[in-house]
Amino acid sequence: MTFTDPVSDTYYQPRALEKHADSILALASVFWSISYYSSPFAFFYLYRKGYLSLSKVVPFSHYAGTLLLLLAGVACLRGIGRWTNPQYRQFITILEATHRNQSSENKRQLANYNFDFRSWPVDFHWEEPSSRKESRGGPSRRGVALLRPEPLHRGTADTLLNRVKKLPCQITSYLVAHTLGRRMLYPGSVYLLQKALMPVLLQGQARLVEECNGRRAKLLACDGNEIDTMFVDRRGTAQPQGQKLVICCEGNAGFYEVGCISTPLEAGYSVLGWNHPGFAGSTGVPFPQNEANAMDVVVQFAIHRLGFQPQDIIIYAWSIGGFTATWAAMSYPDVSAVILDASFDDLVPLALKVMPDSWRGLVTRTVRQHLNLNNAEQLCRYLGPVLLIRRTKDEIITTTVPEDIMSNRGNDLLLKLLQHRYPRVMAEEGLQVVRQWLEASSQLEEASIYSRWEVEEDWCLSVLRSYQAEHGPDFPWSVGEDMSADGRRQLALFLARKHLHNFEATHCTPLPAQNFQMPWHL
Repeated sequence: MTFTDPVSDTYYQPRALEKHADSILALASVFWSISYYSSPFAFFYLYRKGYLSLSKVVPFSHYAGTLLLLLAGVACLRGIGRWTNPQYRQFITILEATHRNQSSENKRQLANYNFDFRSWPVDFHWEEPSSRKESRGGPSRRGVALLRPEPLHRGTADTLLNRVKKLPCQITSYLVAHTLGRRMLYPGSVYLLQKALMPVLLQGQARLVEECNGRRAKLLACDGNEIDTMFVDRRGTAQPQGQKLVICCEGNAGFYEVGCISTPLEAGYSVLGWNHPGFAGSTGVPFPQNEANAMDVVVQFAIHRLGFQPQDIIIYAWSIGGFTATWAAMSYPDVSAVILDASFDDLVPLALKVMPDSWRGLVTRTVRQHLNLNNAEQLCRYLGPVLLIRRTKDEIITTTVPEDIMSNRGNDLLLKLLQHRYPRVMAEEGLQVVRQWLEASSQLEEASIYSRWEVEEDWCLSVLRSYQAEHGPDFPWSVGEDMSADGRRQLALFLARKHLHNFEATHCTPLPAQNFQMPWHL
């Protein structure tokens, strides 16, 4: 329990009774987490040693019960220590007043305190927008709409016998996804990692509040999860970009307190950061459905509470945050732009990279059924400007080694986007020349390929603008249908260069503010 006293502007100092009791409970919490994660191995060991017999379990249960009673006593002592502290009583008074009346003054006073976010009052409800209450097409309590994967075996009759045959595989996939898979995919949701990072997270949160005038808020998603957010408003500054809101989607071990939110902040934009379900103050677990539900309420909060129009919202994502960013772009097609940094097209190739080859069938089935991060499929449903940032030394989203830039799945994301939007341009000649350009490992090589095909940018722009004026902006375009092979190569290279920028860095290097640029559009 830590917070800043708004009167004396000093950090809260617990008294001896509370301090020692809190240390004991924190230690017990860590031991419980270690026991939870190691329980399968412990049960196996105890079974092999014969310790799971009734004669051994009964005395153990007595010890466990005694320990629980002692911990309950320690919790009571901590409560007494807190209640005898006038600073803590003042905090409780403000918290209860805010729960009764969420006035701006009460929220301002509560924002001075940093405490367990579960006690923070809900600031925005997913059903709050009046349009949601009147519409039947919006999200239900079961969740927002996701694109569902096609069946692995198309054309197979879905008979009762086939369902029974598939049942063992489905049970195995479910167990793998909800135990090992989810924690490997989102290590930031593991309690022990969060516990280790807590001092850094608290420091980052304090910096956002004190230096950037950030406003923390709790949003209630349609699945009941509570989402922890931080908003920094730059609309009152002289910088024109402050009128735009950047919604940041963090990576699989990223938190808004110390994540990619710093890049648009340094660039002068208004920023809304949020934590994945199960990360820091957010509740739940980060499965795709829960992720999309969280992103939905974040966008609704930005529009209906913060007052930004969709045309003034930019979706920015780093790494695995590309899933929620592309979902938002697909579901809110009027957003201004999408920027994806170090992201990928599909999770399956990256999952197969880290698992044994003999598990290929199980891994593919598990990802498709429970962890289907289909970024490219979702991005192709968006018609607005897109910028992809490829890390040239990325060690995470490459399927071989970081030096093999052609194994970077950001390449596949670009190719799928261009092939969807400009299928005639990205025919055989266009696809081949873009692959050559993607293979370039330096800016000099990129420029060499670009100049080799004598790309005339003015001509490319005039062709694209003429097509747009005649046929409208909706994709896919048939431009390039009656064009020479050289013309298609020029257009393909021009479009690839406009949609993808290289950044010479590894996966986790923070993106400098000067590299945060708005996507190209006609």
